[in-house]
Amino acid sequence: MSTRTSSSLTGHATPMEPRKSTTRTVAQRKVYGKRRTNAPRAVFDQNSPAKTKQTSTDMGNTVEALQTKLAKVSIKDEPVPEQQDSDTTAQRYDVEQEVTIEDVSLAEETSSTAITPEAIDTSCEKSSPEAPPLTQKSYETMVEVRISNQHGKKTSSNTQKQQDDIPATETRTPRKKSTNPTRRRSSGFVHDTKANAYVRPILKEALSSIASQGIQKFSAWASRSATMFQVVKLAEGSYGEVYKLHLRDEASRPPVSNSKLARLRAYGDGVFKVVPLCAQRGPRSKKFTSVAEIVSEVKLLKYLDPIPGFARFREIHVVQGRFPESFQSAWDYYKETKDDCWNPDPSSKKAYPDTQLWAIIEMDDAGCELEKFCWSSIFQIYDIFWGVAMALARAEEYAMFEHRDLHLGNVCIRSTRPDGSMDPPKELDIARQSSPSGFGYSGLETTIIDYSLSRADLRLADRPDDPEGAIEIASSDLDKRQIFDAIGQDEDEALLRDTYRYMRATLYTGIPTETEKTPDLPGIWAEYAPRTNLVWLLFLLKNLLRNRKAEPTQPTSKPERKALAGCSTNRALMSPQSNGKALKAKDINSEGDLLRKRQAKDIQSRIFHLKQTLEDRLQCVVDLLDLENGHEDMCCAADLVAYAIDSQWLAEQDFF
Repeated sequence: MSTRTSSSLTGHATPMEPRKSTTRTVAQRKVYGKRRTNAPRAVFDQNSPAKTKQTSTDMGNTVEALQTKLAKVSIKDEPVPEQQDSDTTAQRYDVEQEVTIEDVSLAEETSSTAITPEAIDTSCEKSSPEAPPLTQKSYETMVEVRISNQHGKKTSSNTQKQQDDIPATETRTPRKKSTNPTRRRSSGFVHDTKANAYVRPILKEALSSIASQGIQKFSAWASRSATMFQVVKLAEGSYGEVYKLHLRDEASRPPVSNSKLARLRAYGDGVFKVVPLCAQRGPRSKKFTSVAEIVSEVKLLKYLDPIPGFARFREIHVVQGRFPESFQSAWDYYKETKDDCWNPDPSSKKAYPDTQLWAIIEMDDAGCELEKFCWSSIFQIYDIFWGVAMALARAEEYAMFEHRDLHLGNVCIRSTRPDGSMDPPKELDIARQSSPSGFGYSGLETTIIDYSLSRADLRLADRPDDPEGAIEIASSDLDKRQIFDAIGQDEDEALLRDTYRYMRATLYTGIPTETEKTPDLPGIWAEYAPRTNLVWLLFLLKNLLRNRKAEPTQPTSKPERKALAGCSTNRALMSPQSNGKALKAKDINSEGDLLRKRQAKDIQSRIFHLKQTLEDRLQCVVDLLDLENGHEDMCCAADLVAYAIDSQWLAEQDFF
């Protein structure tokens, strides 16, 4: 094993090596591998790569110049006359600095680079009574500020009030003066002090000020995207359900600018995991997912976000109420068209009360679940398996991570090809590539999802002075889940249920095959036993090899193009092998056919040998990970990846 490989990937010599948190620092560890540069970022991320409007480099037109101007603003008190109109009975101030609406507009355009909920639906922007509230500070007295215009003339109170009513947008269309008081933006929130206090740990993990402010009404939250997006249900599980927003076609959505359309398309490339929460008290307090479990999963999502091969986190929301019409329609359509709809109808009051709380985890779309994908090529199997193995190895090094629930539904795949095709690679595509390891021929990219049962060390950078508390363990007590006694109905399900028991035995005894149930040990699931990742990798590989479909036949070569007209018999060329004799066109065509056939056979032979090589490598992995007779030094996914790199099954650039 090379020095670089062993030092980088095999930091854990034994599966039950004790943690020494006191020697760890709060600095982030190195992330191996690189994210795709064009991966869409979080909707509420202030560092979103959305393009901003190009502005002049002149200091008079930059935000820095505006900030310089505002820093020079001075305020002078003026004596207040004894008799004043009731509309102006406030302290007056003169601002001795020029601040224009163009400056304000420039500042807003430059700072607003991230997509916000208000930017999704133009029809409810700043006007919907269900929109969330803006945070405002209260003061003892009302203050009227008089601002000079560009020509140095003081504006009147009425003129300034009209300017304040002008929105800072590119069109700056004057807003009609309303006689009604300003509508409260807090109507989209649930004003229940106890409920908000109950879910406050979840709200603290939100990234945006809106999502972290409090519980939102489900209908108000969904209405922000109603005019632009159509809701589609993708999948479901015991945790809840997964939905996706598809951007409506041009005829069924309001017109928007090209720049905003690009941001909306990026926003639509995301999924929403809708999870019912346990009630605070009462009969449903032991049902559904607890607040602590959601917090643990969100922390893991945020922490593992930088690692290639893991889901990208966007936001966490807490909503209350019944499914809005868009989500209910998506659920009904899924029920009618799919055969795996087992969760209760969200509209059923027996299943969910009107006050049901939901956690909505927003992530980037990772593609199709592996259990819903028909794989057939050994190149697909090779890329899927090693893609997952390398992601686990990175997470082990980064956060001492165990997934603990890596069934086929928790591995997603998507195509990296320009056309998005997920078909097996063609012979010509394979011949054009030059991968030294055989990894990457299929064009498939894997993503590990769903960390509800996972375990990891989270480094808390906000507590650098407390070494004991600098690491927080995110884990779930799986003994309370009742997942170790089930028996599968068929061969595939039996292997899955056995894998859960192998995982528990690995943690409790270090020997996966000793599956006899032992008494539960409180707190043991917080321990780190990375060999559980190998147990799940063996489960994954066995499924991939056993359940592949027949590979479709491919044409060996392109059909020969027919000439538009026959070649003249008078046209002849001299062949080096003809000793000066003329070589007719039909002889040239015959030699060309023989050459193409020979090249095609060479390509087929090389591809056949490459396929056999990949098959042999994966069968060797099955032997290495065998629960009874496997390699005794194979303790974690990092060990397996290091072995593969040293054996040239993977290239260093595949991992690093």
